[in-house]
Amino acid sequence: MSSLHSIRRVLRKATVPVAGAALVIGINVTLATPAAASGSYTGRAYVHGAGAVPDDFDDEGVVNVSTHRSSNVTCLWQTILWANGYLPSSGIDGHFGDQTDAATRNFQRDKGLGADGSAGRNSWTKAGDKLVQHDNLNGWPYVIYHGARGSRSSYSAHEFVLQRSPDGNYRFYPPQGGPYWATYNTRSC
Repeated sequence: MSSLHSIRRVLRKATVPVAGAALVIGINVTLATPAAASGSYTGRAYVHGAGAVPDDFDDEGVVNVSTHRSSNVTCLWQTILWANGYLPSSGIDGHFGDQTDAATRNFQRDKGLGADGSAGRNSWTKAGDKLVQHDNLNGWPYVIYHGARGSRSSYSAHEFVLQRSPDGNYRFYPPQGGPYWATYNTRSC
């Protein structure tokens, strides 16, 4: 009997910490969204927009040498740098390395931003000023990014096409192909 009593006492003592740990793990799993993107201001897994197209980049997350370093959002940012003449098309690889860091700093200096090499809210907002909706095909806004050397009247080497899905997620066409979904968590470009 005393052995059964000892086992019950040990189980009761172990139950509280185990139950507490299970509760904490359960809460963490419930609060974590698998599609969420750390470093994203909205927490979304995609570059996202709604309403007026020029405002769509105003709440995008950070891309730099340590955050979303290898992602399609980095590829989109590199395509923006290319369209503005800061990066050659060969530099669009979805990996935020030294060349992308230097190009980002030059973009930021020229736009009057703090040149920290991190494409954050202010950099994305400046870039978003160059978005122009041209059409809306079956609920998919057809958007052109007009880079520094681009022209609104004709397609040039410094413009590229984006599309916003009916649920607001962006995909884009860099100079070497596409489309690629603008995702924070994957790299396929």
